[in-house]
Order: sequence, then structure tokens, then C-alpha cells
Amino acid sequence: MKRNKPSPVFASSATQDFDYVDSQESLETLIDELLLEERIAVDTEFHREKTYYPSVALVQIAHSKGISLVDPLKVEPKVFAKLLDSEVLIIMHAASQDLEVFQRICGVVPRRLFDTQIAAGFIGMSNPSLATLCEKQLGIVLKKESRFTDWMTRPLSSSQLEYAANDVRHLLEVHYLVNKELTSRRRIAWVEAELALFLEQAKRRREPEHAWKKIKEGRNLSGKALNNIRALAAWREIKASNLNIPVRYVFPDLALAAIAQHEPTDIESLENVRGVESRHLKGPFPEEIFLALKNAKKLDPLPKVVKRGKDTTNDLRAGVTLVSAWIAQIARELELDPAMLGTRSDIEALVRGDPEARMGSGWRHQIVGEPVKELLQGKAALAFDTDGGLVLERREKR
Repeated sequence: MKRNKPSPVFASSATQDFDYVDSQESLETLIDELLLEERIAVDTEFHREKTYYPSVALVQIAHSKGISLVDPLKVEPKVFAKLLDSEVLIIMHAASQDLEVFQRICGVVPRRLFDTQIAAGFIGMSNPSLATLCEKQLGIVLKKESRFTDWMTRPLSSSQLEYAANDVRHLLEVHYLVNKELTSRRRIAWVEAELALFLEQAKRRREPEHAWKKIKEGRNLSGKALNNIRALAAWREIKASNLNIPVRYVFPDLALAAIAQHEPTDIESLENVRGVESRHLKGPFPEEIFLALKNAKKLDPLPKVVKRGKDTTNDLRAGVTLVSAWIAQIARELELDPAMLGTRSDIEALVRGDPEARMGSGWRHQIVGEPVKELLQGKAALAFDTDGGLVLERREKR
């Protein structure tokens, strides 16, 4: 059932209705009180332009008694671990980087999480911002004057504090409305499964052995060069984390991929590699690169990708195109974000019969995985209906 869109109301900043927590005693008292809540809304403000890890500057929390802004520059934030590792439902919006913040400052992520951006994908919204969600669900327009500001300065201005408070001010109400709609559509289990996977991925986000997958120029390498980029990317990831600087400050992607291809063995040959600058030749970097190239020879090979002939590839492409059209139609009918249901890569994996295909298990399998399996086995067929849409029909045996 469609809800009438409410008339926009601009969030007012005339009254500051939040507490500023800047002492350890006040924080620990707040945590004890929050442990009695069923749900709270949480957000963070941080910088990471010049660091590997996010530098947290503020933690905002909305709860049943109001809003609390915690200053992590004045308190020891490890106490948040007790709250996150509890039965309290932690509501966030676009939580990916916030989870990284909490992993950094207290070593845990929430045991129970509800991400309103992810959940909104199950009611037809495609990665909405918090402002978009507030406007659509509540008719409230959030002001963004302090969006690009220095959160590490002290004291924070009243406009900064108001902006930060607004990031959680309406989140509990948004959660209530989104959750209510998910319940009416019987999709709570889908969201819970997706969030469980999201939390697991968050815990493994920066594993060095997988760092090479984020290098565009490295994904097309093969043979010895592929092993080289795997070793080099892992070295760079560890180096950047130890120095707490962005990975690009250690070595740019282009230089790393070129080193993987050319395998320099001395300073002179390293200096001639594309993308390598004079600053890269100073200190321990060169010797560490040569060691990484040496260690690359000891890496276990990656699982081999089964190559298919030209005809098979063409058949696969045709099947993917047809199945993609049907899945896009299903997403529209169910009012699901199509990207949430599956990307083209997910569809290719499903059609290819990949045992680890994302659509091969869970709620995605329930919606499209099993029908597509029957389609590929010849037990069903796609046909056009009278309105030009696609219909999956079971085939009768002759």
C-alpha cells in the first residue's frame, strides 16, 4: 500500500535539544542508561583524508530520552564496546564507515544492527541518503550547511553540533516506519539475512590478502604478475595500516601494477618503472618491494577459472541478457532495488552455475534462484504476456 507523500518541513535549528558528553564519568553513566534501551540510533563524524584509519571526532546517539553527542577527543571511547556487544538494536544509516570507526576505537561492531539505507532497498529505494529517506518517510528536509567542516576543531560551533544531532534526530522514527513497511511486506527475514552478511563483510573489510582485488589495473594480470600484485598489494595494505596513511601515499595503483609486470630487481630498474617517483626510492620501501616479489613465488595459486569456448560464451551472454530482463521486471513488481536483488555479475554467476553465486542461496534464491534454475534445466520458459512483460512458465513434457 502506497503512503501519501507528506509535505516537506524544514528541520529547525532554533532549539538545541542535546547533551554534550565530554567526561569519562558522564560517558559511562550514559552507556549504563543506553544498555536499558531496546534500540538507539548512532552516527559518527570523522576524517580520513590523510590517514589509513578514520579519525573519529564525534559520536551521536539518539535514544528514548533525547540526543547525546559524545566527544571522543575528551573521553576514552573503548567503553562503547559494552554497548555494541549487547542486545540493544543499533540503528545506523549507510553504516559501512561507521562500523570501521567502531572497530578502530573499541574493537567490535554491533551485535544487532539495522542499516536504514540497506533496509530501504527492500521497499524500492536505491541507496537513498539520510536526507532523501527523511524527506520521503517524514516530509522533513535536513539542512546541510556544516556538511564539509573540520570536525577535529574545538570547540565545535553551534551549527556543527546541530548538524551532527540532525544525523540521528529522526533516525528512530525512520526505522519505525521502514520496519513497519518491511513487516507488512513480510521482508524482515530478508533484511536480517542481508545485514548479517553485511556485518561479516565489515569484519573482513581490510584483509591484506584480498587487497589486490581493489586494484583495477591488477585484476587483469595473470601468471607470475598476478601473484606479484597479490603480494605487493598485501605489503602495501600492511604498510599503510602500520603508518596510518592512505594506501595511495605508500604506492599508487599504477606503479604497483607496473612493478608486478616488470619485476625490478634493483634500484635502477625500479626507478624506470612507470608511476614510481623519487620519494618511493627512499628509506626501506625498495628492499621491502623486492622482498614482496620474492614472497610472491611462495603464494598458493588462486582457484582456476574454467574457460569456456566461444559458442558457450555467446550462449551464456544471451541467457544472461534474457534472465537480466526478467529479474529487472521482478524487482519492479516487488518494489525492490534491482541492485539489491543482484548485479549483472551475480546474474552471470547464477547462469554459469557458480556454486558460490549470491543468487544461489537465501532470500535471493527464493525469489529468482530456483525459477532460473528451472529455466536453465529446460523445466520452464520465458514468454511475453499481453502487456509486453515477461512471464516464467513451466514447460509440459512431451
